[in-house]
Amino acid sequence: MIRTRVKTFKHRVGKNKFLVVKVFQAATAKARSGNALATNALNIKISKRKKHH
Repeated sequence: MIRTRVKTFKHRVGKNKFLVVKVFQAATAKARSGNALATNALNIKISKRKKHH
């Protein structure tokens, strides 16, 4: 993996709030002999923050 950049945005439509996650990735793979695989797999964990009163 060469580069991974993640941007998150919150949008509100009426009473609903939406979380938009944009992921930009770049990967390369090289091999002298045999097979090389550049995977674009991604794991995202979204957790809710506690509100402080």
